[in-house]
Amino acid sequence: MAELRPTLDIIAPFLNEAQSAAAFVALLDQLEAVVSQRFGMAMHKILVDDGSQDDGVERFSRTLSGSWEIVRLSRNFGKEVAVLAGLDRSRGDMVLIMDADLQHSMEISLTMISELVEDPELDVVYAQNDRREASWRRSQLARLFYSLINSSQRFDIPENAGDFRVMRGAVARAVASLRDKRRFNKGLFAWAGFRQKAVPYSPEDRASGTSKWSRLNLLAFSLEGFTSFSVIPLRLISLCGLIAALAGALYGAKVFFEVVFYGIAVPGYPSLLVAVVFLGGFNLALLGLIGEYVWVTLSESKDRPIYIVRDVVSGEFGRGKPGTADR
Repeated sequence: MAELRPTLDIIAPFLNEAQSAAAFVALLDQLEAVVSQRFGMAMHKILVDDGSQDDGVERFSRTLSGSWEIVRLSRNFGKEVAVLAGLDRSRGDMVLIMDADLQHSMEISLTMISELVEDPELDVVYAQNDRREASWRRSQLARLFYSLINSSQRFDIPENAGDFRVMRGAVARAVASLRDKRRFNKGLFAWAGFRQKAVPYSPEDRASGTSKWSRLNLLAFSLEGFTSFSVIPLRLISLCGLIAALAGALYGAKVFFEVVFYGIAVPGYPSLLVAVVFLGGFNLALLGLIGEYVWVTLSESKDRPIYIVRDVVSGEFGRGKPGTADR
C-alpha cells in the first residue's frame, strides 16, 4: 500500500469576499504546489462562509481544486465562531488559519510551516503584526490592554497576534474542545498552552472591500476579552470604591474636626450635590461592568449551539456530510 502523506488543513473564514475569491484561490493553488513539493504534504482547504450576502460561495466553488469543502453557516456568527467551525471540520496533521482577503501572504505562511516542520518541539507558530502604522494613542491603548489582561494570569496573550497561525493537529483539536460560546480566540489559543513561537509580519493590503472591524467593534471585542479572561476590571473598580470610601471618611473627619474645634458651619448644598453625583455615577458604572460579566455568564449557561451549519459544499475529495448544528 502507498504511504499516506501528512495533511495540511487550511481554514479560511470569509464574509462577502466575492471580489477576492479568484485571487485567493490562486494563492491557495500556489501554496498547495509549494507545500507538496517542499514538505511532501497534501492539502485540504476548509472555507467557512460566515453568512455572506454576495455570491462568494458560488465563485469559490467554481474555482477551487483538489480537496476542499465550504462550510456555510446559517447566518453571520462572527469570525471567532467561524474559525471554530473550521477547526471542528479539521482532521489534518497540521492546520493553518488564514483570512480570505489576501492580507495573509503565502511567504509568511510558508515560513511558519517551515518553522513547525523543522522543529519537532514546537506546537504553534503564529504571525505577529509588526506594522507601525497605528497612531501613538492607539498603540498605547493596545499596550495598556495587553498589560491589564495579562495581569495575574498564568499565561500571556501575545500582543498583536491574531488568528493567522499554523499548529499541529493535536493543538487544533484541543482548541476546538474549548466550547466557550462568547469566544475570544486570542485568549483561547494562549490559554491552551503548548510551545509557541512568533514570526513577525506586515499584513498585505486588502484585495477589495474594507475591513469589517470598526472602532466600535474593536472596543466591544476588547471588552469581550476582558470579561472572558480577566477579573482585573472588577478589582480596579473595587479599588476605586475603596479609595472613594476612604476619601469620604477622611473628609467626614475633617468636617467634624472643624465643627468641634473651630465652629465652622458644615458645607451645604454644593458639596452634597458633588458627592451624590460622583457616587451615583460611580455606582452606575460599577453596575454596568458587573452586568457585562453577568451577561457572559448567562450566555455560557444557555443551551444554544455555538453555530448552525446550513450545509457543506465539498469538492471531489472533500470530507464530511452536510451538518445542522454544533453544541
